[in-house]
Amino acid sequence: MDSRVPPAAHTPAYAPVDLSTCEREPIHIPGAIQPHGVLLAVDDDATIVVASSNCAGAIGADHEELIGQPLERALGHAAAGAIRDALLADDLSEPLHVVLPGEPAHGDLLGVPVDLVVHRSGPRVVVEVERERVLSPHRVTYRSARAAMGRLNETQTIGELCDRLALEIRDLTGFDRVMVYRFDEDWNGEVVAEEKRDDLNSFRGLHYPASDIPAQARRLYTTNWTRLIADVGYTPVPLEPVLDPQTGSPLDLSHSVLRSVSPIHLEYLGNMGVTASMSVSMVRDGQLWGLVACHHYSGPHYVPYDVRSMAEFLGQTASQLIDERERSDARIEELIAQSVLSGITARLAGDAGYPLKALMNDERLLELVDADGAALWHDGELLTIGNVPDDLDLLKRIAAAVRTDDSPVDSSHQLGVLQPDLAERDDVPAGALVAQIGTATLMFVRPELVRIVEWGGDPRNKQIAESEGPDVRLSPRKSFEKWRGVVRGRSEPWRPWQLETADRLRQYLEAKLLRRSREQIAIAESLQRTLVLDEAPDVEGLSVLARYRPAQGSQLGGDWWDEFSLPDGRAAFVVGDVAGHGVGAATAMAQVRTALRAYLADGHSPASCLDRLDHLMGSLMPGQTATAVVVVFDPVARVVEVASAGHLPPLLVRDRSVNPIGATPRPLLGVGMGEAVSVVEQLHEGDILLVFTDGLVERRNVPLDESLAVLRKASAARPAGASLRSWVDALVNAVPGSLDDDMTLVALRVE
Repeated sequence: MDSRVPPAAHTPAYAPVDLSTCEREPIHIPGAIQPHGVLLAVDDDATIVVASSNCAGAIGADHEELIGQPLERALGHAAAGAIRDALLADDLSEPLHVVLPGEPAHGDLLGVPVDLVVHRSGPRVVVEVERERVLSPHRVTYRSARAAMGRLNETQTIGELCDRLALEIRDLTGFDRVMVYRFDEDWNGEVVAEEKRDDLNSFRGLHYPASDIPAQARRLYTTNWTRLIADVGYTPVPLEPVLDPQTGSPLDLSHSVLRSVSPIHLEYLGNMGVTASMSVSMVRDGQLWGLVACHHYSGPHYVPYDVRSMAEFLGQTASQLIDERERSDARIEELIAQSVLSGITARLAGDAGYPLKALMNDERLLELVDADGAALWHDGELLTIGNVPDDLDLLKRIAAAVRTDDSPVDSSHQLGVLQPDLAERDDVPAGALVAQIGTATLMFVRPELVRIVEWGGDPRNKQIAESEGPDVRLSPRKSFEKWRGVVRGRSEPWRPWQLETADRLRQYLEAKLLRRSREQIAIAESLQRTLVLDEAPDVEGLSVLARYRPAQGSQLGGDWWDEFSLPDGRAAFVVGDVAGHGVGAATAMAQVRTALRAYLADGHSPASCLDRLDHLMGSLMPGQTATAVVVVFDPVARVVEVASAGHLPPLLVRDRSVNPIGATPRPLLGVGMGEAVSVVEQLHEGDILLVFTDGLVERRNVPLDESLAVLRKASAARPAGASLRSWVDALVNAVPGSLDDDMTLVALRVE
């Protein structure tokens, strides 16, 4: 170990250094500080209870004499008063800038500008005193901070952002080398950006093992975002007393700016030739994303407090930008996957076959979660797609290793870690995502992703030392030459949104399987017959006539129409079409119809009802879509309020003219986009409003515009004296061709 950094200078909490020291070092309670400042801890009455042993040389008063004295005794009335005021205002966010009374000849920090950094530590208030320093002619101002933040914002990618951050912090702090260091899922680090002196070798692209920054250090980095080691060769300054008389424990220095650093870390830096160091944390969602690591090689390097604060601010800004860009990238990928899922579920919705078999015939399934292969087994039958083992027993072993009791969807990108014997087989994928669908199991697999990783020194040194016996003393590795290793046994990690997408598919399939049960089929058929009204109701001020026809083969469809009275005396009419046929469409239609009734009865406008229904379908029926048009008739004023979602507009037949009414419809229900708009139309006696589903006009190989033109022409050619019934029956058959879809037509004549 470097003779300049004796471990004994720290508290008794530092036991003799052995192989496990890094993992259990109490780095937050070192019992010592760095010598470029003074630390005082006071109680609620501002009486000094702990002091650093360098007080005599720094502020002209022996630390032993200060214990039990008021804070004024150490710092003077002005400084102590400023600290009391800050505590009273509960504002410790900024340092206090003062000049301590006295002459520099009697203490290094007397008679010169100093920074007083104050924070709370348990029952104590900690006051740290540092000399104000001028690092460069560049002043830290609001304008300079805003300009730097603007330059960070101008970057387009995370890589460009990290490069810019390294440049900004090196220009700001003057370190010889500034690196942005990013952690992976196992806490190994990679240098992803670097700014340095021209004569230094580059560390960009090098990886460092997780043991270089142990867990307790990573936790401290999320508590205190900056840490300066002004002189790696410093001698720690002990705190007296070592144990706080009230708590019986060393003073917690987690938030201290002068906290003494682990002797093992100092040796590590010394082995790299570093003479001064600073780090700035980059935190995303409360977890350490990376570090800005600053190294100096040409002697001590004292960075002023305001410069460190500016560096921390830039680190926080970059962390937020990284968070936003990673979320944005993930959201784009998630939206693409959602589009694929919608396509899969839409096809399944229209497939009358067994859903699980239909799923495994869809080539887009692997695209859903970026998998290399997929397997599904149920009741002993195995279905596969892509590159996947066809050994059912092996697949069941993999699923058992991956699955937990906490979630129906689980994953691993290191199957060999879960079951080491699996790693010895060539036919086993490296990663798997498993979804339990009732009694069926769906598994996605990924192959091994072999990576060549360049390490900053051999990352195996700890394992080597462990193999040599318990008496081996592990030193921080002295060689930082580039070491190349092959990382095997891993696939590309599964992203959180991929697990969520797989879970949405699982939920959809479970719901679809449930709807296929015989009981559900009977319920759905009965439900459709109940909901599609056979006879039109009596409505004040209107004659109502409706027609419904199923598709070819009398297949269950998603068409429905509804009428009911609102509390204010108006009458509501709804015509809708849920995508698909069969049990699923009929069940979804019942849910949509019931929800829409509830929204209208609750007093919401037609447009608002459709928007709410869209949100409901996106939440409860993922992948399901529908169209609907809502018409609310006021019998007193003879006006209708109309709103539509993905539906053909109603036609207003007045004398010999036929025109669509209603605003441009919002998109389909269930897609989560757009907003509906209600329009109001004044009606007159004899006006007829035609509300219909697309089955009335859609014909195979016939453009929709042509079919609509035929319908409008037939509507305008109503014979004089013809009954509403005969006229409506003629309209049902006006467009030539067979009905490929179920059809609904509702006619409303103003009396």
